[in-house]
Amino acid sequence: MNQKNPTRILATDCGSTTTKAILIEKRGDEYRLAVRGEAPTTVEAPYEDVTKGVLNAVREVEELSNTTLLKGEDVIKGVKDNEGVDFYVSTSSAGGGLQMMVAGVVLTMTAESAARAALGAGAIVMDVIASNDGRLPHQKIERIRNLRPDMILLSGGIDGGTISHVVELAELIKAADPKPRFGTGYELPVIYAGNKDARDVILKTLKENSALVVVENLRPVLERENLEPARHKIHDQFMEHVMAHAPGYQNLMAKTDVPIMPTPGAVGLLVETVAKKEKIAAVGVDIGGATTDVFSVFQEIFNRTVSANLGMSYSISNVLAEAGIENIMRWLPIEIKEKSLRNRIRNKMIRPTTIPSALEDLKIEQSIAREALRLAFKQHKSMAVGLKGVQQERTISDAFAQTMTGESLIDLMTLNLIIGSGGALSHAPRRNQAALMMIDAFLPEGITRLAVDSIFMMPHLGVLSTVHEQSATEVFNKDCLIPLGVCIAPVGEGKEGANVLKLSIEYENKKKEDISMRYREIKLLPLKHGETAKLTLHPAKGFDLGEGKGKVVNTTVHGGTVGLVIDCRGRPFRLPDNKDKRMELLNTWFDAMNLYPEG
Repeated sequence: MNQKNPTRILATDCGSTTTKAILIEKRGDEYRLAVRGEAPTTVEAPYEDVTKGVLNAVREVEELSNTTLLKGEDVIKGVKDNEGVDFYVSTSSAGGGLQMMVAGVVLTMTAESAARAALGAGAIVMDVIASNDGRLPHQKIERIRNLRPDMILLSGGIDGGTISHVVELAELIKAADPKPRFGTGYELPVIYAGNKDARDVILKTLKENSALVVVENLRPVLERENLEPARHKIHDQFMEHVMAHAPGYQNLMAKTDVPIMPTPGAVGLLVETVAKKEKIAAVGVDIGGATTDVFSVFQEIFNRTVSANLGMSYSISNVLAEAGIENIMRWLPIEIKEKSLRNRIRNKMIRPTTIPSALEDLKIEQSIAREALRLAFKQHKSMAVGLKGVQQERTISDAFAQTMTGESLIDLMTLNLIIGSGGALSHAPRRNQAALMMIDAFLPEGITRLAVDSIFMMPHLGVLSTVHEQSATEVFNKDCLIPLGVCIAPVGEGKEGANVLKLSIEYENKKKEDISMRYREIKLLPLKHGETAKLTLHPAKGFDLGEGKGKVVNTTVHGGTVGLVIDCRGRPFRLPDNKDKRMELLNTWFDAMNLYPEG
């Protein structure tokens, strides 16, 4: 296996419905995407073998690239002319991905740290059990028994602190004796990442009923989180226990050169790599049919949340329930009856693979996508917080009584880059639509770059980055990431029609332009990918672009497929209550952004 200087790499991602394969080749001194193939995932009956879908996707890649990659059902390792690959990697969320339950002593402290560790490893957190969560012991036991998670992460107590509470949680898990999701032929993995003084008691309590492993405490002292050991162990246990029992995974694991990684973990790894390499604050989002994942890196701290009930097909009715019909209708520039809208949303849920066939349907779907993204980001902001309980010295009884919440790490004014992925964004008919959906949902402040994943390659490249960072980075920058442009959004509120911003723009060809923007206006300026422009921004007295209210900002911006978006609609952003006024404004904004065809 030529890992140091590969010339051809195969990567697959086994999704819940589709398996996608990509072939990467070295051309001259750089790595580029050669072709992409896909096939239905085959984890369920009648096949019940994930490798069948993988082989079908790889065969499509073979045909498109005119390269022989398979000998029978084996991937050919070693490159000779038009044959073979140097190595093969894969990710997977087939079979429902990694479903975990976490337990901790204090809901807002160790339990939340445990949830962050699980989410960061690519898991869906089914429930959080805590000593102080208000449920009675028998209710907790019943909950653990009924959920049947793939794995449990148990934490609690700082090193050297009291052990009684975390031992009680272990006893609840023992009493529940939960059975794993993929049958009873193996023991449920439990990871203990709590007070080291309790390890012996935890081992005695749980070793007979579960596959127990012990890692370093994820909250060794109140002031510090240590999530990496728990995250790595979750990944190892996922491969060893859960995936090993999923249909056909033993076959797939034998073919890959590195362990299979959960899809969300791989996407998160890529967002984290980009942010740390460029030393920037970044947010990534992947909006799927059943879930919406949000990833962020602020102050070099990585966070991931999965909104398991916010998606665009299987979970679309949950978006309606959580957002409310009024919040979806507020984005519609057309007249539509509430009953008709509800019926259309339900139809999408029972026919999840359909795509909008008329412009009206597309506008409805993109309104729902805005709300799914907004709610997922709101959930993310509540989880991506500084540590709770570290502001002052306090006893353990104070900590139990504590209701204080940590400060959110998400600071939109310092956010440099938003990356969008998933069908609603990657496959929007116009890139302008993806750009405005992200702006409306995330409401970036100041100066923020926007980009989308062209054809959903981020999982493949995330797992590849663990083996060969150069190829993953080059393909990500040249073939995967499509720069949409830059959003400039002054923070502040004003009166309708009041001056908000004066900007002077100097293009590369020395052409200059002066523009004045009023409150509630949005404007799209052409600035193509590869072009740069120098900007001098003069915000009005009550508006801020990052340097303070009314302070001038000089900057150089890079273009993209959409261009330069000047968003003076105000932060905080508010739509008028009056329906006619709101629809008039929406149509004006959508026209200014060249969102939909005329007529």
